[in-house]
Amino acid sequence: MAKTNPGRFFEDYTLGQVIEHAVPRTVGAGERALYHALYPARHALYSSDEFARTSGLPQSPLDDLAAFHVVFGKTVPDVSLNAVANLGYAEGRWLKPVYAGDTLRSTSEVIGLKQNSNGKTGVVYVRTRGMNQRDEVVMEYVRWVMVRKRDAEAPAPETVVPELSKVIDPADLVIPEGLNFTGYDFAHAGEAHRWGDYEVGETIDHVDGVTLEEAEHMMATRLWQNTAKVHFDATFRPDGQRLIYGGHIISLARALSFNGLANAQMIVGLNGGAHVNPAFSGLTVKAWSEVLDKAETSAPGVGAIRLRLVATKGGEPFTLKSDDGKYQPDVLLDLDYWALMPM
Repeated sequence: MAKTNPGRFFEDYTLGQVIEHAVPRTVGAGERALYHALYPARHALYSSDEFARTSGLPQSPLDDLAAFHVVFGKTVPDVSLNAVANLGYAEGRWLKPVYAGDTLRSTSEVIGLKQNSNGKTGVVYVRTRGMNQRDEVVMEYVRWVMVRKRDAEAPAPETVVPELSKVIDPADLVIPEGLNFTGYDFAHAGEAHRWGDYEVGETIDHVDGVTLEEAEHMMATRLWQNTAKVHFDATFRPDGQRLIYGGHIISLARALSFNGLANAQMIVGLNGGAHVNPAFSGLTVKAWSEVLDKAETSAPGVGAIRLRLVATKGGEPFTLKSDDGKYQPDVLLDLDYWALMPM
């Protein structure tokens, strides 16, 4: 009997199936240091224990996206090992900060299935939850991924496409216990712009760019234990290129957004996201943002801001789609999220 695991194919999924993912991972300060080495991440709340304490937290948490990558990476062997592409996200919420010493694990439930018209692939929708060592859910999100079929002749399952919220209601955002921005140090944070300085409809060119390096994206893929073949096996694609993990682009774009959004400290909601075009080593990633909405919160001095974050291959900022509604060819990522900012 074979002892190795070729990964699930599209016909291996069933609606309502719950998958417990291996292997739990205890995170530490090393993950934070590596995250900041891989991306130009400079948000103060994730850089300084002292800044975090003056903001009402016991210490500096692991970056929200670093925690996301750990939880996501657990799911790859069971959900996207045989993926063609990760297509999108919705209904993501960060429910508790993750601190050094926490142990994270993941579970996913299959909530939708749809075979593609070519009969060779299908789209699998899963709701993933990341838990800590106390069985507290620290984050949850929905994603959908295109997965290869093992047998093109295998019968198609009944099509079920879940109805997903386009936007998380601000009232459903979870503010970390104790968070307080009334004593916020704008000088240490790096910019003076606060919640009230941003207007809905405003666009921000983040100016800087980062060229994708083969070694860095491979290190990131290994760090998050992402075993999807398209990311690490150069023989898996006909062009011989390793597709860069979409989360790598998300983190690069988020880090680039510091220039103009340094005070958008914590990500607490992921309304939607699409990896629009593939990215490969050698591309230069740039980013721009649009303010979509704002909301007050119950936490002292804390406001919520809804942002569209767009990563490009270095094209002109503020150009997203053409007249026919299709994304421009230089767009890599279109991400819609809620962040917390001092008022």
